Parts: sequence; structure tokens; C-alpha cells
Amino acid sequence: MKFVGAHVSAAGGVENAPGRAEDIGAKAFALFTKNQRRWKSKPLSDENIAGFKEQVAALGFSMDYIIPHDSYLINLGHPEQDQLQKSRNAFLDEMKRCEQLGIKLLNFHPGSHLDKITPAECLQKNAESVNWALDQTEGVTAVFENTAGQGTNMGFKFEQLAEMIDQVEDKKRVGVCIDTCHAFAAGYDIRTREGLNKTFDEFDETVGLQYLKAMHLNDSKKELGSRVDRHESLGDGEIGVDAFRLIMQDERFDEIPLILETPNTERWPREIEMLYDFAGQDDR
Repeated sequence: MKFVGAHVSAAGGVENAPGRAEDIGAKAFALFTKNQRRWKSKPLSDENIAGFKEQVAALGFSMDYIIPHDSYLINLGHPEQDQLQKSRNAFLDEMKRCEQLGIKLLNFHPGSHLDKITPAECLQKNAESVNWALDQTEGVTAVFENTAGQGTNMGFKFEQLAEMIDQVEDKKRVGVCIDTCHAFAAGYDIRTREGLNKTFDEFDETVGLQYLKAMHLNDSKKELGSRVDRHESLGDGEIGVDAFRLIMQDERFDEIPLILETPNTERWPREIEMLYDFAGQDDR
């Protein structure tokens, strides 16, 4: 079974996110548990935590299909120690927020080397950062998101994801979220059945499908291999709608959150309905 949703707003409190997900016909959702543009935010209140859990249960969501995204400021591969520790502290706070809310997954972008250290050193720092946070938390899986490879961002090749996972000590609490736009921009052509199979066969051989914990379903404004991260609504970009039909009909992507981050939020209900139709699921 497929679990489709979108990255919904948590404005006014995280307890408001489940209702917004239900409003668009979602069975899964993503959110920010704090302001993603600030280093520090107010702690979650008892009311926030209880309200979130109550709404998740009341609306029939499962914690298995809720996957927050961490702050965009965090760089777990930062070459400078003081900035690296600042990022690690912020990431640990995000992990602990997930703990408080009962959420099992936290999605994040691998850090960037900023042309100050080698890519290999940056990958090592990313893995060390994850180990540091996992040692201080319980029950939350750290989920690396593949990137488009823009600038000095790491994690755009499956080999880089595999190298970081290899260095994470607790393999049961690490995973990957594949963003379709990022993969396409990084050079993985998923537009056809042959291309999709080739891409995920390579992922399985390099990383392992057992580490695939989520996907972000986004079309791409930019062409194959552009290394530019620009999301587009499904069917309006360079990937095209057929790729998403293939994904929804592929059992490899069952039982994980499939999250829209497409730019036109007003289209989310229609996009979700379309994706469920592709999957042959009418129990929305």
C-alpha cells in the first residue's frame, strides 16, 4: 500500500499539521517541528506535544508515515569546528523534538564541504555528526536525503550516501529519503520504466533498498544532470508525469511516506488524488 502526502505547515503549533494533512487527502505528511530559518526556537510545550499526538490518533495517521525535515541552516559536514558543533546541537534538538512527539523519522540534507575540506572528509563529518546525535537519543531514525549536488552539497551520488551509512554505527537507525527532483538533477534518469529500474537497481546494489525510508515526489524545473535543485509540480517539469505513475505502481515503494514538496500547494489535493489513482487505491 502507498502512503502519500505533502510537507504541510505547522503554523500555530505542530498540533495543527495533522489536520492540514487530512484536509488535502493525505495518509502521510512532513512538517517542520520548529522554525526552519532560525537556529533556536521555543521548546515544544506540553500542549503542543499532547495536541499533536491526539490529532495524529484521532485522524488515523501512523507515526510510521510522518517524516519532519530539519532546519535548512544545519550543516553536519561543516569544515569549521565551531560551526559544526552549532549544527550538531541544532540537529540534536530536532531529534529530541521528534522523540517528544513520538515521531520515528527525521529527514535532513547531508552537509557541504564549502571547498575547505575534501569530499571524503565532509562525508566522514556527516557520519560522525549522526553518530553523536544517535548516541543521545532513542527511537528516531536519521534519514539522509539525496541532494541535487548544487554547489558543494554532498549526498548527490548513491556512493556518497553509502559511504556515510557505512560509517554510522547504529545501522538500524539510519536511512535514506530519495527526492525525485534531486535524483534527476544529479543525473539519474527516472523518466521511463527502464530508467527507474536502472536507478533503483543501482541504489539497491550501492546503498541497499532496506535503507529506503521515504521519498519526496517532485518534478524538476531543470534538465537531467543540471545539478540545480528546483522543484516543479507533477507533470509540469522535465521528469514528466509517467515517472510518478511508475513509482506508484512499483511495490518497492510500498509502506513508506511519499511526500510532495511541489511548489503549487493548491494542487496538492489533486496531485495526491492522481497518485492514488495511479496506484489503484481508492480508499482515500
